[in-house]
Amino acid sequence: MTTAPPSPPAPAPAFSPAPAAKVPSLTSVFVRLKLSILKNGLKQSGGRMAAYISSIVFAGLVTIGMMFAFLGLRGSAHAGTVAVLLVGVLALGWTVMPLFIPSGDETLDPSRLVMLPLRPRPLTRALLVASLIGVGPAMTLVLALGAALALAQGAVAAVVAVLAVPLVLVGCVALSRAVAAANIRLLTSRKGRDLALLSGLVIAVGFQFVNLGVQRLTEAGGLSTLRPAAQVVGWLPPASAVSAIDAANDGDYASAAAKLLISAAALAGLVAWWQRSLVRLMTEPDGSTIGASPGAGAKAKDPAAGGGGLGRLLPDGRAGAVMERTLRYIWRDPKTKASWVTSLAVGLIVPLVNTVQGNGSLYWACFATSMLGMQMFNQFGQDTSAFWMVAQTIATKADAYAELKARAMALLVITLPYSLLVFVATAAILGDWNGFAQILGAALAILGAMVGLGAVASAYFPYSIPQDSAYKNVAPGQGGLAWLSIFGSMVAAAVLCSPVLVPAIVLDDSGTVTSVALLLGGTLYGALLVWGGLKLAAPRLAKRLPEILAAVSKG
Repeated sequence: MTTAPPSPPAPAPAFSPAPAAKVPSLTSVFVRLKLSILKNGLKQSGGRMAAYISSIVFAGLVTIGMMFAFLGLRGSAHAGTVAVLLVGVLALGWTVMPLFIPSGDETLDPSRLVMLPLRPRPLTRALLVASLIGVGPAMTLVLALGAALALAQGAVAAVVAVLAVPLVLVGCVALSRAVAAANIRLLTSRKGRDLALLSGLVIAVGFQFVNLGVQRLTEAGGLSTLRPAAQVVGWLPPASAVSAIDAANDGDYASAAAKLLISAAALAGLVAWWQRSLVRLMTEPDGSTIGASPGAGAKAKDPAAGGGGLGRLLPDGRAGAVMERTLRYIWRDPKTKASWVTSLAVGLIVPLVNTVQGNGSLYWACFATSMLGMQMFNQFGQDTSAFWMVAQTIATKADAYAELKARAMALLVITLPYSLLVFVATAAILGDWNGFAQILGAALAILGAMVGLGAVASAYFPYSIPQDSAYKNVAPGQGGLAWLSIFGSMVAAAVLCSPVLVPAIVLDDSGTVTSVALLLGGTLYGALLVWGGLKLAAPRLAKRLPEILAAVSKG
């Protein structure tokens, strides 16, 4: 019996490789990443979502108002001046924004991308496109569009406007990102946090200058006085793109083309600078991680060498040590520094601005002494939980008095010469030296009252200053205590200074002898108020050290 031959094996199916998946572009990945992070961030808390929605509503109302204002200026002789200057101010805001709000957009922090294998050019393009998403870029786009609608008249001007609007938008965003990338290591350091805390000072000072500018505009000439400034700003990018529209309206096509080229060249330069900063950030080591070893060139400090130049200028003993510690707090602690710089700047600006506006009086200079005297309030709050080290050195009323006295002396080292500077500057601008001595005496009495009452408030009403928040200066639950200590003491200071203030006001321009007498009397009376405040506060401080430590440690 024969067997059938085996059948040949079936042919193996032909292998067909799966189609390769389409790799998304880096730009689309960054755009989706930006949208996802924004969406997930809003889901974290209702307060954050409410703040974001409120910012959108506020920005929308401001933008709509500005759009109607631009449309109202259409055809006006001052439309070009207003549009160019507003775009210039807008670009300035984009420039300084990353310096004072370093954490305003953490989603695009390039330092978070150092471990990813990304090439500089695609990374720069992706970051630039992702940066165009947000409330700020949308507001900038609408304002640039409003400026273009206010100026564009005719076909050529319309074509120039079509080119100018994206140049303004992308130029502002690229300017902001280039500045942030070049300073990212500064902004993430302690000095960067100092800049963030000083943003309130910049806003306050800016409002003073805006107020001064508005006052000037109401004088003869009005907006025409701004034309020379607009002519200069019109050649600076990205405002030059808007100025190109105005030049096209006037038929000056050469100037229009030149101004557009200036904005385009500036944009290209900003992108190149941004790209170089990204390359340096991705490839160079962070200087803060390099060990300060003797081989690296660092020199060890000799502990036996003593303090620096500051310590040599201060008295010996406890007074010098406390003064040096207080002055170092002013220089190094972010919140203490912000408070002092704000008081110094506002104390000088308010008298000078009112003087320049024609509403000046030498009594405005007393505002500086009041602002600086308030720095004596809540002295132990700046120590936070580290106040326990101070408490270890206080055993008697004499120790408490010495502690408070040294802190007051550190304050007066700065306050006295600065107050004299403000008075001299105000009197020089006014050209009025008749009441200088007696008003200065009244100011010194005010300063003495504020310092003395500040010592009392520090001992009786201490409160904590949160260190984990850049914008909260009072711990939760202690706000009423802080307001009571500050405003109550201000009322008490006005009452205490009345024996000097009333004669200074009544005997105005009464002669040299009376002025000198009021100066000496105010100085002595202020010193007496300081001494009385320290004497009153010292027993309270020595008796309630644990309670003060608990109060200042809540933040």
